Amino acid sequence: MDTILHVTKREVWETAVTTPPYRADSLDSEGFIHCSTAAQVLTPANDFYHGQTGLVLLVIDAAKVKPTIVYEDCYETGQKFPHIYGPLDVDAVIRVVDFPPNADGSFSLPEL
Repeated sequence: MDTILHVTKREVWETAVTTPPYRADSLDSEGFIHCSTAAQVLTPANDFYHGQTGLVLLVIDAAKVKPTIVYEDCYETGQKFPHIYGPLDVDAVIRVVDFPPNADGSFSLPEL
């Protein structure tokens, strides 16, 4: 199974579960939902969410995602990140994992 990850606030995810589909703010502002592979997720987590609490990792089954997933390097990092070009059906999320920061505010990859 090919999985991708998405970082979000727990309350945002819980709202999506009760009123699907899930729409990240970036879907409206950039046209896609930012995702990562397990090998990539710590970079954006530490760059954009340092020290934030109340976060979860959505573990997404890429085969269940209905919108197009495009792997692209939008920020010239040399890495191609998966981006979902449309709302995410909550059925594609196979697991929700708590994603607390370490004592120094950085993140470590939890067991997925």
